[in-house]
Amino acid sequence: MRILPFIISSAITVVLVVVLNSKLATPLPLGKFLSPQHGVWQNAEPVNEDFTLDLSFPQLSGKVNVYLDDRLVPHIFAEQENDAYFVQGYLHAKFRLWQMELQTIAAAGRASEILGDAALGHDREFRRLGMVYAAENSLKEMEKDPLIKAECDAYTAGVNAYIESLNESRLPLEYKMIGYKPEKWTNLKSALFLKYICYDLAAHENDFAMTNAKSFFSKEDFQKLYPALQDSADPVIPKGTPYAKPKVVVIAPLTADSLYFNPATSPVAINEEQPDKDNGSNNWAISGKKTQSGFPILANDPHLGLNLPSLWYEIQISTPNFNAYGVSFPGAPGVVIGFNDSCAFGFTNGGRDVRDYYEIKFKDDSRKEYWFNNEWKKTEFRFERIKIKDKGDYLDTVAYTVFGPVMYDKSFTGDKISNGKNYAVRWKAHDPSNDLKCFYLLNHAKNYADYSAAVVNLHTPGQNCVFACKNGDIALRAQGEFPAKWKGQGDFVMPGTDSTYMWQGMIPMDEVPFQYNPERNFVSSANQPPADSTYPYYLGSGYTPYRGIIVNRRLSAMHSITVDDIKKLQTDNYNVFGEMASPVLVKYMKVNELNSDEKKYFDMLQSWDHRNDVDSKGATVFKLTWDRFEDTVWNDEFAKAPKVIVKPFESTLLEAILKDTAFKFLDNINTPQIEKIDDDVTAAFKRAVVELKDLESKGRLQWVKYKDTKVAHLAKLDAFSRLHLPIGGGTHCINAAKYSHGPSWRMIVSLTPQTEAWGVYPGGQDGNPGSKYYDNFIDTWAAGKYYPIWVMSRSEEKDKRIMAKMTFTKN
Repeated sequence: MRILPFIISSAITVVLVVVLNSKLATPLPLGKFLSPQHGVWQNAEPVNEDFTLDLSFPQLSGKVNVYLDDRLVPHIFAEQENDAYFVQGYLHAKFRLWQMELQTIAAAGRASEILGDAALGHDREFRRLGMVYAAENSLKEMEKDPLIKAECDAYTAGVNAYIESLNESRLPLEYKMIGYKPEKWTNLKSALFLKYICYDLAAHENDFAMTNAKSFFSKEDFQKLYPALQDSADPVIPKGTPYAKPKVVVIAPLTADSLYFNPATSPVAINEEQPDKDNGSNNWAISGKKTQSGFPILANDPHLGLNLPSLWYEIQISTPNFNAYGVSFPGAPGVVIGFNDSCAFGFTNGGRDVRDYYEIKFKDDSRKEYWFNNEWKKTEFRFERIKIKDKGDYLDTVAYTVFGPVMYDKSFTGDKISNGKNYAVRWKAHDPSNDLKCFYLLNHAKNYADYSAAVVNLHTPGQNCVFACKNGDIALRAQGEFPAKWKGQGDFVMPGTDSTYMWQGMIPMDEVPFQYNPERNFVSSANQPPADSTYPYYLGSGYTPYRGIIVNRRLSAMHSITVDDIKKLQTDNYNVFGEMASPVLVKYMKVNELNSDEKKYFDMLQSWDHRNDVDSKGATVFKLTWDRFEDTVWNDEFAKAPKVIVKPFESTLLEAILKDTAFKFLDNINTPQIEKIDDDVTAAFKRAVVELKDLESKGRLQWVKYKDTKVAHLAKLDAFSRLHLPIGGGTHCINAAKYSHGPSWRMIVSLTPQTEAWGVYPGGQDGNPGSKYYDNFIDTWAAGKYYPIWVMSRSEEKDKRIMAKMTFTKN
């Protein structure tokens, strides 16, 4: 029984946690929260809850039947396509309403309405980033398209139909905890949610930190510390692929280098909110020439935050025009990653920099004019009224320039020290786009031509869009509308006094890197660089190369591939970074200087099989040793660097010492002697052993206990989270499960005449912590197992897997 522990957790643990949570401005409304008629008790769902419903709505055009299977996955069968989106909105709201509202409130910079002034910094940051401005621009574009407008209108109507049916007792638990009631959904909220995804996947950049680094280090040192591309990388589009002469010729300003390699440049200490730097994914499609069945196999596992409720909601949508299955975003219509009767599609993060900053020179503190192209140009203003719970409104006046909103100025610096200057942000997500059409068309796609026509609608975030079709075609595009940049453009804060440093155009859609039925008989991506250095446009830096290396190595060697082979590959814990780095640590260790305790851990490192398996101790020894080695190498040079700075990527140090064991930065500049690689490795290991001994004394030396993966409730309440999960993997493994981040949906599709598919995500279909469907997939996910996906047909309505039926009709 789930009811008793749920009530205990809710009524005791959560009360204590929430009341003491410093982010809440006022105490929990205990009377309403514990009310027998309306409070938490009403959210305790019976184990055998019957979800059968017969509903009628005037917004519908025809009949819709929804069959809920034994995992609470809905199979929607609609006579009219837009009715399916209405029902999808209703179901999203029924099972994930609080999650939907939380994400859009956060995206809109409205968290202060619920949490009080503790959230004001977040709200100002998102308003000044232009999240609502971006959503409004996209919504205008979406609503110009009759198909997408009708889809969004139907979805929004479905969400609101559910909201209107709610009474206080049926409110999701989290609303009762904070004393809040849901507001009506709008198409703008769906657009806001999509912009939040853009932020999460395409907003990680280091412009301020890299500006400081370029001002602090010499040009020679900077180039050693921050190379744009790694020699070891195996790019998404294989090395040696020929590229045509670029249609957009980009000219770099002559002043670029002199502007930044200047010790007199005042450091910038703004440190903005950023999403997880490891937001990524794996995907690949294998030609039937390499599979046992003779038909393509597509696999995808996006690596995102591990949350309850999950980011994803599994669904089948069947209409007279298409039949798609996969995962959807609660907050938007359609299937995002999945397949239909003809083809399969998936995405990984492209990792491209589409957000740049410009220093603005205002005429005076009124900010009514700014200097641009040798004249004072009038500023536009957007007045952002932020409502604060139990307090008066906060009015933030945001200046808008030709580049975009002035995100940081004297009045707002992200709660960090600043140099009193003004910085405008140019973000591709501000531009009008109809990105939802990409998924709409993919749901309907029947062939490669349809796929190609669909993905060009995805402007931001940039994604590696993988495709496979039953006719044998496979393809992958590094898709997005990307600025055509000169080398280094956008890596640093740029001058905003003229057009010299502005984007000079967009990369044409027919020049984005892509592959179609390649000779190697597979396509793949794992967030490595999209192409090699011969690609005619600048790709930026900061890509992670190692998962791409191991994915391509394994796929190249595999033949007569089965689905079971792909399951093993997708959940593989092999650490190719460890394979490359640990021999260096072992080789240069001064073993004769180790004591008996240190030799014990050295033996674990030396015998490690480069696997981050659950019970591995060597994985923990390697991780801590490498971390301390990085500290030993970099900390002396960075000790006096500006506060906001980024240290070199792991690949930089590894590639440097593999090429040159006399790498300049191995020497400690604070000592009279010259340290060599063996000095640094041994010193780092000795420091690591102190931590390793402490971990072992606490029973946490095994990788599973050191990493300690969890799936956290969105409000960070442990009572509603799943902690201490027995799963291996890690940052550089194909199974990229970290502490609270990793494979958020594993999917494998075999495109045989009768499609066969498997999938799992770390959560459950129901967002109610009092439901047995809240987290029931997690153990299967952690064990590296999958659910067979049932694509239901209309003739299977008596199947034993169906546990409930919902009927929606017009009234």
